[in-house]
Amino acid sequence: MARLREESEPLEAEERRTALRALLQRPLLIPDGPTAEAFTLVRRHRKWLADWFAHHVDWSLVVTAEAARLRKLPATTTDATRPALDPRSEEPFNRIRYLLFCLAVSVLERGDRQTTLGRLAENIALALAADPAFAAHGVLWSLDEPAGRRDFVHTLRLLVALGVLRRIQGDEEQLLRDRSSDALYNINRPVLALLLAVRRSPSLVADEGFDERLVALLDQPRPDTPDARNRALRTGLAARLLDDPVLYYAGLDEEARAYLDRQRPFLLGPLTEATGLHAEVRAEGLALVDLDGDCSDAGLPEEGTEGHLTLLLATWLADRLRAGDTTALTTETLRQKTARLIRQHRHHWRKEVAQRGAEGPLCELVLNRLAGLALIERVGDSLRPLPALGRFALRASAENAPATDDTAELNF
Repeated sequence: MARLREESEPLEAEERRTALRALLQRPLLIPDGPTAEAFTLVRRHRKWLADWFAHHVDWSLVVTAEAARLRKLPATTTDATRPALDPRSEEPFNRIRYLLFCLAVSVLERGDRQTTLGRLAENIALALAADPAFAAHGVLWSLDEPAGRRDFVHTLRLLVALGVLRRIQGDEEQLLRDRSSDALYNINRPVLALLLAVRRSPSLVADEGFDERLVALLDQPRPDTPDARNRALRTGLAARLLDDPVLYYAGLDEEARAYLDRQRPFLLGPLTEATGLHAEVRAEGLALVDLDGDCSDAGLPEEGTEGHLTLLLATWLADRLRAGDTTALTTETLRQKTARLIRQHRHHWRKEVAQRGAEGPLCELVLNRLAGLALIERVGDSLRPLPALGRFALRASAENAPATDDTAELNF
């Protein structure tokens, strides 16, 4: 028996680690599709996983026969750098898509077992018309406009990817080309019921301001004791280490920084042992680095036009940082740098980037990605490289050498 236990323990530890990493990457798992294998492991080790997340991070884990939901709550409510993404294009959700998503969930909650694309759109339109506050705040949406159909399709794609909707017949993609197209979906109610990840029901929040309501949704009253305070500090720091790309000391208040200095080995040890993430300790902060690339939901792209441009801009900014230049740059400076890089590399980049004005959206896409990885900080129209950006550099080659007219002003 002892030998059997010795042989099974490493396998069990590896399975737990795989399940834990899967939940960190994708907090909602369903038993079919690409998450089926991870869901099986989570079900097998649900007790250990639920205890681990509750103790170390104060996140709850719900596992049923239909879904596994880790209620991964953000440590702060002020970080807007990692929005929801369209599963196919990875385009960030805009204000209308977030609104459509919330209204769709509300409509589905009151609906039957099945719904159609047309019926869902009709009920969302009725919900928008029923509350004059939407129109008063400039919310205008209709399937008659191409932009409205695109926003709705992106919303449906996310609901399908999460497992809330299961496509039975038709395809929402057709709506982009044909206003009259339709599709039939099954509503997965167990998954729908697990979508909301907050500590307090929105209907119980009395605050009126957006920021205040957001804080209230995640607020959790705690006993005013030293132990409770230390637990809040420990789980809050652990949540930031697991959920944020980098934990900068500059973003901590005095109490949290003092606690981290005292307890760093005891905090990092259990996290790295259970997750397999590598702790990187720098003078400016900490990061749990995913060396295998299967634990993060977003990373620095390395392929394609966007990937090459991202690495080129990251290297350029990192070189400035390593040279001691920490002055803020404007978005316009980065746009002009992007235009120069397009001119230098357009022969092996996709041809659309050579079109007039293409450098603006492309530059914005890259800057949003760098901000989401805590490699730059954006405030209004200015941006500032952050220390973690110094980890990135392209290998020197003739292809990556700066163009001879790199510093020339460009006029568009």
